[in-house]
Amino acid sequence: MPENLAPRSGAPAGTAGGRGKSAYQDRDKPAQIRFSNISAAKAVADAIRTSLGPKGMDKMLVELSKAQDIEAGDGTTSVVIIAGSLLDSCTKLLQKGIHPTIISESFQKALEKGLEILTGMSRPVELSDRETLLNSATTSLNSKVVSQYSSLLSPMSVNAVMRVIDPATATSVDLRDIKIVKKLGGTIDDCELVEGLVLTQKVANSGLTRVEKAKIGLIQFCLSAPKTDMDNQIVVSDYAQMDRVLREERAYILNLVKQIKKTGCNVLLIQKSILRDALSDLALHFLNKMKIMVVKDIEREDIEFICKTIGTKPVAHIDQFTTDMLGSAELAEEVNLNGSGKLLKITGCASTGKTVTIVVRGSNKLVIEEAERSIHDALCVIRCLVKKRALIAGGGAPEIELALRLTEYSRTLSGMESYCVRAFADAMEVIPSTLAENAGLSPISTVTELRNRHAHGEKTAGINVRKGGISNILEEMVVQPLLVSVSALTLATETVRSILKIDDVVNTR
Repeated sequence: MPENLAPRSGAPAGTAGGRGKSAYQDRDKPAQIRFSNISAAKAVADAIRTSLGPKGMDKMLVELSKAQDIEAGDGTTSVVIIAGSLLDSCTKLLQKGIHPTIISESFQKALEKGLEILTGMSRPVELSDRETLLNSATTSLNSKVVSQYSSLLSPMSVNAVMRVIDPATATSVDLRDIKIVKKLGGTIDDCELVEGLVLTQKVANSGLTRVEKAKIGLIQFCLSAPKTDMDNQIVVSDYAQMDRVLREERAYILNLVKQIKKTGCNVLLIQKSILRDALSDLALHFLNKMKIMVVKDIEREDIEFICKTIGTKPVAHIDQFTTDMLGSAELAEEVNLNGSGKLLKITGCASTGKTVTIVVRGSNKLVIEEAERSIHDALCVIRCLVKKRALIAGGGAPEIELALRLTEYSRTLSGMESYCVRAFADAMEVIPSTLAENAGLSPISTVTELRNRHAHGEKTAGINVRKGGISNILEEMVVQPLLVSVSALTLATETVRSILKIDDVVNTR
């Protein structure tokens, strides 16, 4: 009891007398705060464990997995599970009385050694090796709801990335150059990759659905009668004045349309306007007569992609609307989608800007969103290979190898460090153990056999979820980019070290 520890009356005042009981009561607080933070983070990690691997349930992501998503785009579940397992190890180490700073520094040491081990077991990959890229994308798609469509979506993702980069010089991929357009209706089998531009907006004028040798203009001003800056009312007293107003309006709009026609433009894209009608019925009538296809309500955020794709420039005033502002394409056509709406495809673009569009179809909103997320992950996997051109085996092989090698490494260290690095190594076994559990295998016997295989030098032995056993995972083509494993390990360790540093909580109202 803290009371027994209070200094006796004869004790010197400087020792502890001035601070009384509170100093001893507060001493437990940092430890309690640490344990409460660790158990909160572990609870999230345990909730997510069931979603790892092809037979796992679906995802529930947190801030840590967001960071992994930004860096690598895949491995978002693994990163949370690793962090949870490391936190579990921290709890045991803290309960044994090891100082948080020692644990934190030892984990950093183990991480640096771990990255060395991962890099050592990876194999380099060339972007010209299409087969390897496809296998990586397929492995990523296999743990998604749309895994049965991986034979369609994998080549689509690889082709999309290869079209927007120069494989010889690229060091990253700007995924903004690959636009994913979602269109309700059909099935995932109807997804397609379009070299060019796809717009979901309808063509405004009836009867004009196909324009060859398209000259495309993009305007940000309105094709309707001008309005004054302030609210006003005009009282027209007789029909002559009314006719004059209408005549002026007609002449004004006709003049605008003639200037557009004069440049040779035959497809006109009009940005959405919030001030007034971007396109009046009269303007549409004139444009129809002059055989100019009109697409209105183009969103502001799509402008940059449209300009890059077709080489057009946005025009804010009719005086700047000249021939050199137009983009060109072989064909602009409105395509009917078997009764589930229409899409406008602009293909054969002469522009040098490398962009592609993926059209995602699905029978309902959930399927479309899941397909979009899966394609995004597959694109990210290929982006990882462009950033860091190395592959590593999947199926829990890297984690078991890490556990073994780090255990060996811990024996070369002394004191508390050795103990902490050993705990870090043991924590790595959570990934193969979870994969086995979610595949309906016995986690203990599977991980034991896996450890045995790796101890005998089979670096690429991993859990084969499809066959329900252990096999050489590289032969099964279960591969992932090195960047995914490296990033997951680094971010998980950083997060755990951050949580260890928290020793107090200030309540805010």
